[in-house]
Amino acid sequence: MNNQTKAKGTIALDADGVLLDYHASYALAWQKAFGVLPAVKDPLAYWPIDRWSVQRVSGNELERFRQCFDEEFWSTIPALPGALDACHLLKDAGYDIVCVSALKEAYRLSRLKNIRDHGFPIEDVIATEHSDTGISPKAKALSDLKPVAFVDDYLPYFRGVPTGMHLALITREPNGTPNIGDELKNVSSSHSDLLEFANWWIHCASDIK
Repeated sequence: MNNQTKAKGTIALDADGVLLDYHASYALAWQKAFGVLPAVKDPLAYWPIDRWSVQRVSGNELERFRQCFDEEFWSTIPALPGALDACHLLKDAGYDIVCVSALKEAYRLSRLKNIRDHGFPIEDVIATEHSDTGISPKAKALSDLKPVAFVDDYLPYFRGVPTGMHLALITREPNGTPNIGDELKNVSSSHSDLLEFANWWIHCASDIK
């Protein structure tokens, strides 16, 4: 790959729901905590607690469940169908790819290992912990990174993101989705999954202003 091709810039990708199947690992974490692999309740549910036949837990049970979201969890999440192909298409087209994930810094290297174990051609993981400011916890990192495009599956994470980059929303499961309402006007394009975005971007990027 020559320097001219590399000059196309960086594409920033979210992890869970874009690259990785958080739903699947959520069910395995439940099994680890409580000894039962939950059945699917609603395959079109956006949130894992609605997708799986599980109950809301509190107190000691909640703490037991939370403890299963450890380094092993964050380093073993399966890839979503088509996501690896999508990243290779983008990389081969001349883009550098960085993962920008709303994740505790303590698990950044676990996420990076997870991504690299799958063979994703991703340069780095930037961990951006949650905040209560009302804007995306990813806004500062994206301001510093200045990607040509940012892809996420959670509409609120586009709040306060700097202008000047293409904002692509992955819509995925519709039931209970937060990806509705007036804030849709803040995104530049919507796609069913990352592979659809990659194919669209490669063929249309030269026409995007």
